[in-house]
Amino acid sequence: MSELGALLRRAREERNLSLDDIQELTKIRKRYLEAIESGDYRVLPGTFYVRAFVKNYSEAVGLEPDEVLRLYQHEIPAAPIEQTVEPIPARKPRQVKSQTSERFGKIGFNLVMWLFLIVIVVVVWYFVINKNTDDPKTVDETPLTENSEPPQETSTGSSPDVAPTPPPPTKAPTTVVFDRKAGSADQYLIGPAGGTHQLEIKVNGGRNWIEVREGSSSGNKLFYANAEDGAVQTYELTGVLYINVGRADLAEIKVDGVLVPDGDRANSKKLLLKPTEEDAAAGDGTGVGTEGGAGTEATGEGSNSITKGE
Repeated sequence: MSELGALLRRAREERNLSLDDIQELTKIRKRYLEAIESGDYRVLPGTFYVRAFVKNYSEAVGLEPDEVLRLYQHEIPAAPIEQTVEPIPARKPRQVKSQTSERFGKIGFNLVMWLFLIVIVVVVWYFVINKNTDDPKTVDETPLTENSEPPQETSTGSSPDVAPTPPPPTKAPTTVVFDRKAGSADQYLIGPAGGTHQLEIKVNGGRNWIEVREGSSSGNKLFYANAEDGAVQTYELTGVLYINVGRADLAEIKVDGVLVPDGDRANSKKLLLKPTEEDAAAGDGTGVGTEGGAGTEATGEGSNSITKGE
């Protein structure tokens, strides 16, 4: 038995708790708890979960998790180092038209309308003169200005010969395309470019470990904790987001309602969601077509709020 395992077992026995009681409190399987007490970390599903399970066990028996990890860090295997991805620089906001440019635009529109009216008057005058010249018996003594009438305005207030303003283009549908492997994470390109996308992570089926960071696995923490069943988290996808779920079969990840494939298995899954740049070529990959989720039973620290689902 390791020193760390002996410490945890002694604290558990002082509280008159069995391994079954610890399993019920932490949702960690009993065989994993026995492996932690004996120091046999090879039984655990991976080195990433060792620190999380030890912290969860420590909290259940009344010990300070961070202090336990610091004192016995030589016994705990280190998590693998993942390749980082540099964040995409934020786009510069488009310049808003000044009042001066708007004023010149109105003057130009009025000038075009007056020119259009003048052209109509000239055309009418030309046909009237030609008609009088071809038929000498018919003399129209009415002044030209009385025969010429300005074009009547339609119900929309514009000339009948002016084409209506076309409706604004509809927004292109969101696409989720696999790009490449970035270390241990699957990178997906999110399109179309030039817009803001909405990311939604929903826990479904049980308590699940969720980690969300900006840019990469070492970026700023947006969420870093266990999420209860039914919890929903939403984020604006304006740059690269790193997502790590403990169990893929207990998490549902969507971008603008489009499902992101995560394998739907009872193990961890790491994803990088990267918005497509305007001048970037379309990447090779497969679109989203099946639902899935991710997760495992672990405890972490986080600062982002969780919305309970119904």
